[in-house]
Amino acid sequence: MTAPEFATATEREALGGFLDLQRAALVRKVRGVSDADARTAPTASSLSLLGILKHSTLWERRWFQNIVAGRSFPGEFPELEVSEDEMDAEDFRVHERDTVEYWVASFNEQASISRQIVAERDLDIPCAWPALAHRNLRWVLLHMIEETARHAGHADIIRETLDGSRGY
Repeated sequence: MTAPEFATATEREALGGFLDLQRAALVRKVRGVSDADARTAPTASSLSLLGILKHSTLWERRWFQNIVAGRSFPGEFPELEVSEDEMDAEDFRVHERDTVEYWVASFNEQASISRQIVAERDLDIPCAWPALAHRNLRWVLLHMIEETARHAGHADIIRETLDGSRGY
């Protein structure tokens, strides 16, 4: 679905569609880049394409599976006893074993699970995680559109710095 088609979409379709556009933009920026280049932080920041994708994958899972659906995974968020800043720093850190292929597949898998969670719930249902029970699925979708678009923008700058690739 392209943005103009959202004019006749339901609210759920539009929110999911805009999020999917941003997810696809992020993946497009990573595709075709070698693992070594994807680990590189070529700008003044410490961000790399792979770090951004890894972070986005982990938070895709956290927001929809943990926060919205109330699922828990032993030894993972929200059980971790670290600050959000420490968690984010680790999320963006990449290692030699991290590959574009692995993180693209993982991101797409998490997005698929997120779509299922969204399809099963009313937009007004509060988040299952008690700390965010004052938020609902609609808020999470809007937040994820914002965050994914922000990271796709970062990825766009990094990709252009790496090889001159430009455009949405």
